[in-house]
Amino acid sequence: MGRLLRVQRGQDVVVTARVSESDAAAFLASYHGEPVRGLEWLRGGFWSVAYGYSVAGRELVARFGQLREGFEMDRAAMAFTNADLPVPDVVEVGDAFGGAFAVSVRRHGRFLEDIDTGDAISAALPVDRLLRALRAVGSGLGAPSAWYPTDADPRSSTWHRWLRDGLVDDSARTVSGWRRKLAGRTEIDALFEACVSRVHQLVEACPERRDLVHGDLLHQNVMLSDDLAAVSAVFSWKCSVRGDFLFDIAWCTFWSPWHPGIGTIDPWSRTWAAADISPSDLADAALRHHCYELHIGCTHLGWNAWTGNADELDAVAQHAAYILERGPLPTPQPQVGR
Repeated sequence: MGRLLRVQRGQDVVVTARVSESDAAAFLASYHGEPVRGLEWLRGGFWSVAYGYSVAGRELVARFGQLREGFEMDRAAMAFTNADLPVPDVVEVGDAFGGAFAVSVRRHGRFLEDIDTGDAISAALPVDRLLRALRAVGSGLGAPSAWYPTDADPRSSTWHRWLRDGLVDDSARTVSGWRRKLAGRTEIDALFEACVSRVHQLVEACPERRDLVHGDLLHQNVMLSDDLAAVSAVFSWKCSVRGDFLFDIAWCTFWSPWHPGIGTIDPWSRTWAAADISPSDLADAALRHHCYELHIGCTHLGWNAWTGNADELDAVAQHAAYILERGPLPTPQPQVGR
């Protein structure tokens, strides 16, 4: 059974490559110099297809896709790894099937968004430690907002610019052409414009921080150990940037209606009780967080228009409209259970 890889051609999402289990097995046997065992397709991943397997007593994962830069970013992100921020070792990045491949050490566990409300209390502590570890990797204001590639100009690579650029349909990007598709949905198009206007109003309240922001903590990108005692892996660093730590909090709160376990963990309230965060770090926090939730809503209106996922587009639009009307979240009570 084959698996399809998707990239953009012109204004539409199209299938560009097919890597079947047999093709993957043959490629990996050639790469390793011996047959692989237990090859299995792994769920998740829009930009690549992944297979788990073992060879010479090692458990590995091979990914095949068109965007080599994403694999290279995963390899570079190994520099961030620590006990609370475990980035799997990427042992090889190369060319395959007209695109790219990456081989990584396999990790096991449960994905963050699969945690149910009953397990949320147990999962909250390792999530706290993960978010703290991301904050700890931050750089000084003199660093560019883009950490990869390493030669970004700090004068133009800023957090404010990253926020504003994310709302623009740029034909030079892989994901482009979505603005035209949104325009075909009159009510959603008006909602998008209203959210963009509000983001632009709020950006000035957002500090030029340089915390490490993962930018996509769900979608099978955070794995916890089976006993929920620790984070076992943080995957997919292609959306990561240096910016405001509250963006990752907004990511979790925006998507919590889709993932009730995340809502039960309540990262927004827990952030206010974190020992490493000072009152100055939380200046205008509600406005910043509101800005980022609306930004996430805008970008995913564009994303779902681009992919043609009408049901998800409607769901994101409904939630973004609610957030726009609701306004900033209230400041949590001082005491949060640990």
